[in-house]
Amino acid sequence: MSAKMGGLARRLVTDKLIGETQAMTAIGLAAKEDVPFVTHLVLSNLLDGKSIAIAAAEEFGSPLLDLDSIDFQHAPENIVDVKLIRKHNVLPLYRRANRLFLAVSDPANIAAFDEIKFHTGINYDIVVVEEDKLALAISKAVERSESVYDDLGELENIALDDLDIVAVDEKEQAEEHSAADDAPVVRFVNKVLLEAIRTGASDIHIEPYEKAYRVRFRTDGIFYEVTRPLINIANRIASRVKIMSQMDISERRVPQDGRIKMKVSKSRAIDFRVNTLPTLWGEKIVKRILDPASAQMGIDALGYEDMQKEQFLQALHQLQGLILVTGPTGSGKTVSLYTGLNILNTSERNISTAEDPVEINLEGINQVPVNNKIGLDFAGALRTFLRQDPDVVMVGEIRDLETAEIAIKAAQTGHMVMSTLHTTSAPETLTRLRNMGIPAFNLATSVTLIIAQRLVRRLCSHCKESVELPEKVLIDEGFTEELIEQAQLFKPVGCNACNDGYKGRIGIYEVVPITAAISRIIMEDGDSIQIADQAQDEGFSNLHQSALLKVAQGLTSLEEANRLT
Repeated sequence: MSAKMGGLARRLVTDKLIGETQAMTAIGLAAKEDVPFVTHLVLSNLLDGKSIAIAAAEEFGSPLLDLDSIDFQHAPENIVDVKLIRKHNVLPLYRRANRLFLAVSDPANIAAFDEIKFHTGINYDIVVVEEDKLALAISKAVERSESVYDDLGELENIALDDLDIVAVDEKEQAEEHSAADDAPVVRFVNKVLLEAIRTGASDIHIEPYEKAYRVRFRTDGIFYEVTRPLINIANRIASRVKIMSQMDISERRVPQDGRIKMKVSKSRAIDFRVNTLPTLWGEKIVKRILDPASAQMGIDALGYEDMQKEQFLQALHQLQGLILVTGPTGSGKTVSLYTGLNILNTSERNISTAEDPVEINLEGINQVPVNNKIGLDFAGALRTFLRQDPDVVMVGEIRDLETAEIAIKAAQTGHMVMSTLHTTSAPETLTRLRNMGIPAFNLATSVTLIIAQRLVRRLCSHCKESVELPEKVLIDEGFTEELIEQAQLFKPVGCNACNDGYKGRIGIYEVVPITAAISRIIMEDGDSIQIADQAQDEGFSNLHQSALLKVAQGLTSLEEANRLT
């Protein structure tokens, strides 16, 4: 039997409730999905909660309890922070003197129980319960708790039942269906939206399974489970969100896209881009939070080094050329593009954008939503722009040869063009365009600047701790001797003000202007390695070097830099 297998997994294999291979696979998948091992077993229908609970109680010598027999009206409230309850999948049942009894489905998670003891200052005893019943009980407990809304900042005076949340295009549809929506569901959905804004989440995922229904936030690029509403209200939650997003509530067989606008104050509104996806057990809903304030942060807040910022600004203020921003989904490309557009957005310029979809509304810019269903694609929009006397054109993404050719011709004929590509580095962007069929001459004469970027989590300023590493380790990681001399390294710790030691994100960038030497390599059909070597010779930092600089400045950890670069 594998030495990596923990006590509970080993017991389940010994009792022949699950095969060894199945157990090892489940352990790996649970870690990948960032869910507890027992939760994965139940959600995947590999084992039922009762069988796991009996085995766990016998293995660890802990009492077994049926949660159906508990009266939760007398359960202790506000002793354990809601974040810890969600994080560790535990629930306080009752307190006797200086002992707190915790309901758990996996008694092996000693570190979690010790963290609760540390935060509460109370000794604990554990009782084993069935995972599915525990999930429902935690969901109800979180619903009862209003503590997460005690400090909503500017949102604190908003009534959850009558938030001004309407579909972007037509308020009438929301009003027409409002009477059909029961108050608890309306309140729950509003709470989820508010909490996502309060915690700085970028995405909300509402996911149905056979025996569970969960809500997760993506915060600083990492998923965190927030709550598990009752599964019998899944369809009502989906319908409520679809009404708010101006979707067809009668259609559950195909994906749909929509948009929500939430007014959180007289001067601030938040947009949500909403997508539904039919799954085996219902409709999964994903909401991307689009805060217009993110486009107004200014270039200084994005994390560019001084030389990189200067190169970006120089490229922006040229009369013509093509600026490309590259990186995977969620790397901050859109914010970089909008920041550039805001710098150029003056009354003297005619600016047009083609986006799929339009994420943030910007006054003074002509934004066109691409709609392939009616034949309005990026290439078509771009051709139309060129007949409307533009100074600056932004194309949401170069996806095909036709769009790339039109963008390059526009850049060669007196227009500033900005766009994105999904590539991993700046040199590989040029290779990608060559592979699409763009002649080397056109690339060398039209592309002015390429920015590759990632978003790394920023260390929490409240709890980060200084750490020292041997010089040899740092050199092996890529630090120069000069950087080592000025480096201040920190590691994440974790506190109530952050998520696992991190709070917020900051950009790391590879900014490569197309110099005469790089143009020569392009004209000679050089590959991305030759272009990267030339960029290094000219002093342009690659992504890993930029990440190490953020580590040396104490803004992020070495582990986080290595995770993304």
